[in-house]
Amino acid sequence: MLDKMQPFTAFMNVESSRSYIDDLYSQDSNRCLTSIMSIKNSVIGSNRQKESVIAQGIVPRLIYLLKDATMKTTVRTEAAVTIGSLAKGTGKHVELLINAGIVQTLLDLLDEQEPKLVDACLCCLRTLASQEFHPINSKFEVKHMQKLLSLISPTESLQRMSCIATILTSTCKTSEEQNSLCTIGAPAVLASLLSVDNCSVRVPVATCLASMCFNNTHVAREIVNTSYRDVKVIGYLSMMISRDKPVEMQLEAARCLTNLHRAGAISAFDPVVTYKTLPCLVRLCQVEHTESQRSTAAETLAYLTEVDSNLQQIAAISNQLVTALVDLLVCNSVAARTAAFRAFASLGANDEDIRKRIIDTKCLMEQVVEGLADPNKEVNLASVRCLHSLSRSVQQLRTTFQDHSVWKPLMTLLQDDPSPELLLAASSTLCNLLLEFSPAKEPIIQQVSCHFVGAVQLLANLTGSTDPALRLNGIWALMNLAFQAEQRVKSQILTCLGTDQIFRLLADSDPRILMKTLGLLRNLVSPRTHTDTMMALHGTQVMQGVVLVLEGPHSPEVKEQALLILSNIADGERAKDHIMINLDILKKLVDYMTHPAPCLQESAVFCIGNLSRKGEQGALERQTRLRDLGVVNILQQLMGTSDTILFNRVKATLSNFTDV
Repeated sequence: MLDKMQPFTAFMNVESSRSYIDDLYSQDSNRCLTSIMSIKNSVIGSNRQKESVIAQGIVPRLIYLLKDATMKTTVRTEAAVTIGSLAKGTGKHVELLINAGIVQTLLDLLDEQEPKLVDACLCCLRTLASQEFHPINSKFEVKHMQKLLSLISPTESLQRMSCIATILTSTCKTSEEQNSLCTIGAPAVLASLLSVDNCSVRVPVATCLASMCFNNTHVAREIVNTSYRDVKVIGYLSMMISRDKPVEMQLEAARCLTNLHRAGAISAFDPVVTYKTLPCLVRLCQVEHTESQRSTAAETLAYLTEVDSNLQQIAAISNQLVTALVDLLVCNSVAARTAAFRAFASLGANDEDIRKRIIDTKCLMEQVVEGLADPNKEVNLASVRCLHSLSRSVQQLRTTFQDHSVWKPLMTLLQDDPSPELLLAASSTLCNLLLEFSPAKEPIIQQVSCHFVGAVQLLANLTGSTDPALRLNGIWALMNLAFQAEQRVKSQILTCLGTDQIFRLLADSDPRILMKTLGLLRNLVSPRTHTDTMMALHGTQVMQGVVLVLEGPHSPEVKEQALLILSNIADGERAKDHIMINLDILKKLVDYMTHPAPCLQESAVFCIGNLSRKGEQGALERQTRLRDLGVVNILQQLMGTSDTILFNRVKATLSNFTDV
């Protein structure tokens, strides 16, 4: 029967394919099998043919045959294989199959006693599990994962082991799923499969273990402590990253070890990380490997070195690494450019010498600028993170960054409805570019002069974000922007931010945000030439903010910043009156002069010194008022302090009271 089978032509020609369609619905197993195999041969490698088959409504019939226990096993097996071929089509094809309930059907059939049928179902599930845009993890229950684990051991077929490892990878996307898989014994089963010296098994098993332990300390530690035949998982993975192993195996083993390290299960000082995983990834970034392999290696290297300065320094020792990463930046692949930028961001995160080496690399900054303007959002994000890392260098901000107008595309990204991740990275970078010693600060202000309100409003809007990191970046950038800025800039900041928002920031539960808000207020009322003007315009709001902090349950470090704001105000000619007319503030200053925290004593005395300074209009009246509050007596008592800074400030302040 099968010898006489004719080619199955395109289903778009309905009449010529009518007999095969009719045979598919036949109760004769042989005729049905012939039809299925014709369909299978037709759709292999052709999305057009898959589309035609699906358009004819044949999928429900294939699923029915697959579930029909009265049909021959060969019919059911070929139905599973054909559905698996359809699952290799477009995203729409996969979505249709999933919506038709194929995942549940395949999972139910794993209880069958026919090995070939089970294997065909597993292959189909593996294809569905490998699809990126239609995850199937929500279809799995614990019993299904237990069944999958029961079907594999080192004695099973290589195909079955590979399939199940890939399927399990798709079932551990969340921490709950990772924990569930760990609880039912997956680490022990997967460890046993690592003993199988075959790339088609070890690679998907390492991928599964990497997915299980990603950002999950509990599971990572469980995996690290798991052994098979007296060899721990780390031992198997360590052997897999040897130079003599296939590159795919080295990459997945290195990625798994990286995830175990980042989850806290392996120390950065462990030899398997420092002397095996790291060198392996550096080696695989080199130009002799394929672009795809190099991209994966660079991406993994970026994650491995992201937070550990020691690993960053070890990786940077290789002179070829920076050159290899630059070469990736000129590739057409989005993955390659993204991975290279991320690797540079990690390598330059902490060390000034490494940053200089990166920046001094020929054409690197030009590539960063191009990355900021790239049409692909992933490249944008990676290049901004790279720029943020490099912008931590004071020296480079003063030199290299002056020669490359990186702030232009950065400002464009910020004002172009960026994603939350891009907004966070770009605003962090902007905080550095707005530092007082950054040559980019003045051009940024000048370039956006005609759109200045919009730029400041963008930063002000960030301070109202639900994300604490964005609130911090917004107020930090405004604080840097206000430092030694023109009065019009300061007034615009206060106008855009608004009094209510300032008070909300001063009441923020994040102490970093509170400190930057106080820093902003301090910059707004300094230098002395601006103090009187700013206090005349916004004195009431500033004083209310200071009182709010001084009366709150804050640390001495926070209250010190509030007292320093008062010191700046006390340095003004007319601004002093805002303090002198406020008896409550004066009493607080007197109280802080005897506070146990030295920083508060020093700041309070400094403020009193500015208020009582001789030779200024109204100085005598202010000195008399302060004397009546007991300031002179306290200063005389403080002359016995052993704190040098406090002693000098007390001595200078006492000299203001001429008759003392």
